[in-house]
Amino acid sequence: MNSHGTEVRQRALTLLRSGARNAEVARTLNVPLGTISYWLHMDRAKRGECPGRHDPQCPRCDGRDLDEAAYSYLLGLYLGDGHIVQYSRHRVPSLMITCGDTWPGLKDDCEQAMRTVFPDNSVCRVAKVGCQNIKVYSNHLRCMFPQHGPGKKHERTIALEPWQQEIVGTRPWELVRGLIHSDGCRITNWTTRLVAGERKRYEYPRYMFTNKSDDIRRLYTDTLDKLGVAWTHCTRHGNAYNISVARKASVALMDTHVGPKH
Repeated sequence: MNSHGTEVRQRALTLLRSGARNAEVARTLNVPLGTISYWLHMDRAKRGECPGRHDPQCPRCDGRDLDEAAYSYLLGLYLGDGHIVQYSRHRVPSLMITCGDTWPGLKDDCEQAMRTVFPDNSVCRVAKVGCQNIKVYSNHLRCMFPQHGPGKKHERTIALEPWQQEIVGTRPWELVRGLIHSDGCRITNWTTRLVAGERKRYEYPRYMFTNKSDDIRRLYTDTLDKLGVAWTHCTRHGNAYNISVARKASVALMDTHVGPKH
């Protein structure tokens, strides 16, 4: 958010405080609309001027209804490319998931999942070089994502709580989709084989998932097992970080319920 400079941000806030619309300020200063919205939200939060956003209810603390499909998908995204942060200058922590500009549909799906899981909280996009950080602010993020902790995910234990296991058990494909959309891909591999004495090129689709965390990979493969999806480890340089799904029937299942990033 500081890539545009403090002076540009202050000019934007001056215009916004005078009543200018977000889109107008974005066009005037040539700053992404999501960044302008984020600056406005943080300025209001700093001054305690966030109408309608006081004490949003939490499914864990207050028993509010939870869209389990959206949560399972968001959980997969969080385990792959997400983390929870709270800067000293912010009163409320944020869940941030980084999505590459190559897949605009993924950014839309991520934002929609955040808005569905946290309907009363602020969601914004912050533009970076080659990507956008999709962010939601809530004091209940640690309630919803108890896997949060100090250090990198692959350096600490990642285990689902019983209530999360129940959700994943009923919404397994959404979790798999979130994991693939964060740390996975659908690619086309090729090999050669002899056909009637002639060597021909043979192409086939494959889903790959890569994560350094043994626990997250195990969560992924255990879920695939329950769904009847065949998988194998694809070891590179002695590290079994890659999980491959290449059998025709299993790829067809993945295509039906997950599909490539878009």
